[in-house]
Order: sequence, then structure tokens, then C-alpha cells
Amino acid sequence: MNRPVVVGVDGSPSSLAAAEHAARAAQLRSRPLLLVHGYLHPFGYGVPLNPYEIGVPAPSEEAQKMMERTAAELGERWPGLAVEARQVAGGPGATLIEESRRAELVVVGSRGRGGFAGLLLGSVGAQVAAHAHCPVLVVRPDEQPIPVDGPVLVGVDGSESSDLAVSVGADEAALRDVPLVLVHVVATDGGRTVPEEIEESQAAHQAEAVRLLADASAVVRARHPDLVVREHPVRAAGAAQGLIEASGAAALLVVGTRGRAGFAGLLLGSVSQAAIQHAHCPVLVAHPVS
Repeated sequence: MNRPVVVGVDGSPSSLAAAEHAARAAQLRSRPLLLVHGYLHPFGYGVPLNPYEIGVPAPSEEAQKMMERTAAELGERWPGLAVEARQVAGGPGATLIEESRRAELVVVGSRGRGGFAGLLLGSVGAQVAAHAHCPVLVVRPDEQPIPVDGPVLVGVDGSESSDLAVSVGADEAALRDVPLVLVHVVATDGGRTVPEEIEESQAAHQAEAVRLLADASAVVRARHPDLVVREHPVRAAGAAQGLIEASGAAALLVVGTRGRAGFAGLLLGSVSQAAIQHAHCPVLVAHPVS
């Protein structure tokens, strides 16, 4: 099955930036690109309606022209890329989540047309990042040109979710032909004087970080012997802060859905949520392909 790279497009600058990232991702993977626009009935926003009375909503002619124009422009900029554009009846978030069942990767922008300017990540992006059935690339901020020279950065904490993120990140770094940087964040004491027993505990955490990074690095090198892999313990007030600060030098940050301290019922852990909201580069959430 030739799973496509799927991107949500609504004509907003954020979605067009996401489409550019999606085109590059599709070309790197030798996959087709599918542009999707989810639309609702024009009278259905916030109003309970009987679907048997109003029927299935018709696709918008204006949106169709926007989709066709975007597809044509991407085809010109990325020669050889197969691009399809499709309008689907349904909310944008639900539409992309459903499409993710058949996708290699889903790409979303930080904010769509209906987003509020003060929000760092719109509701559609957050919904898809949490519920998709394949990896999700969140393009935030709306970066043009696409960063290509920086390394791929992966947060490591020894959890099952982190192991998947390391695997996905290694594959991505190999595709891009850039180094992979494995990061584990060791919590700091904030510069305060601490008792000796706390210092010993911090030394133990540092040793644990070195071990976790060495184990993850060994797994990556076994699968990608030619890949440049760097191990980078980071000291910061918390895992999210450490990863966000480190992301300033990266082309891509890869995170798992839940870390070691995550609650089983949460679909997206607090560190991953913070990363997709505040990272200085695009963030790839490593959902397993279902």
C-alpha cells in the first residue's frame, strides 16, 4: 500500500507553509502527496441540524480553486511529485484524523483560517497531534524557507514512547542525510545550594542519562551504521524546557506521545504538548502507524 503524505490545507499562510513541508516529506519518502480540505455545512456551525433535512454539504468552488492552485504550484516546485487535492465533508480535525488511518505522515500547520492569532497552536493541530493513527508533523512556527541543514533532535527518557520517537527520528535523519542528536534532560536545582544527599541523587540522574543515551545510540547505530549520532545530556528545569531550548539549533524535533511520567489515559503528554506549542522548529509526534 503506497500510503500518501497528507496535509490539511485551508488557504491560510500556516497551512500553505505546512503544504510545503509536506511536499518535501513526500518527495523524500517517494510517496504521493494528498492535499485535504475538510468542510462543514455553511449553516451547521454551532447549530444542531437534521442531516435528513439539509442533505450532504456541497464542496466550495472557491476552496476547490484554492486546492487546485496549491497543487499546481507544489507540482511545479517539486518536479516528479504526484499531488492530489480533495475536499472532504467533515470538520478539518476529524477529517485529517480519519485520513491518517491510510497515511504515512500527516502534516498540519500551527493555525488555520479560523484560528485565533494569540494561540501558538490551533485546535485542529492539537486535535490531530493527539489522535492521529500515524506520525504527525506540526509546522510551528510557519517557517519559510524550510530548514534543511540542522540536525534531527529526539527526546530520550527510556519509555516505550521515547523508543518509538528514537526510531522515527533516526529514519528521518537518514532520509534528510543530517545528524541525529539524542537528548535527555536532567533536572537542575535552579542554582541553589543543595544538601550532599541531593547532590548524590543528581549525580545518579546524570549517570542514568548517560546510560539511556548510550543504549538509544547503540540501537540506532545497529539500524543505521552510517548515520552520525550524537548524545547530548541537557540540564534544565524540566524536560519540556530542555527540549524547547535545544530545538533552536535543530531542523526538526521528534517527541513521543507520552514519557515515563505520563498518565496512561492521556493521548499526548505534557512534554509533547509543550514542545508542539513552543519549539523553535517543526515538531514530529511519533505515533505508531496503525
